[in-house]
Amino acid sequence: PAMSSLAQSYIDKYGEMAVREMKRTGIPASITLAQGMLESDFGRSPLATQANNHFGIKCHNTWNGAKAYFDDETKNECFRKYKSAEDSYRDHSDYLVTTPRYKSLFSLSSTDYKGWAHGLKKAGYATNPNYANLLISNIEKFGLHAYDTGNGKRVRYRQEQSQPEQKRITYNTGSDQYSQQGGIVLNAGQGRIKELNRIQYIIVRDGDTYESLADEF
Repeated sequence: PAMSSLAQSYIDKYGEMAVREMKRTGIPASITLAQGMLESDFGRSPLATQANNHFGIKCHNTWNGAKAYFDDETKNECFRKYKSAEDSYRDHSDYLVTTPRYKSLFSLSSTDYKGWAHGLKKAGYATNPNYANLLISNIEKFGLHAYDTGNGKRVRYRQEQSQPEQKRITYNTGSDQYSQQGGIVLNAGQGRIKELNRIQYIIVRDGDTYESLADEF
């Protein structure tokens, strides 16, 4: 599948989970999602599929739960195993909150995803020297920072698909006159609402969320 569809599928599954953890602990939802995508290969890695571990967290000395063994930097390294992805998300937050080397990150704002990304790398979360830039790239590419405002849902953006038998509709919101194209009548006084085959719809704009659309309509 295309990278964007893998990302969208992951966001749809775990976006609200990341927001809940942000509200509980202050860790930016965008950072949690970006780490989950990167560490679990969009939920497809053996560690994620077999152990529900989305963040590559190893056992360390403090872990008393289930364990799974995978090759990483050395063979048969001990990783934390969870009953569900939700448990993995919760433990990821708790791990950052309770590990002393990450303490300084919690003085940063929940909207400062760049500060968090560089702070995680500096504190040694991963050995990849480009780790911070990879997180920031995913956050900006897939619009994950929209979740840092506290919205657990995001409108899915899709390109309009042109159909040979149907003319492309244009809409002038500045007019109160009726317009007609391709046999479809639109009332410009309806604002953003359009109609096709007696079904009302709108085309979303950058920044729309389910909540903002509900408020507007």
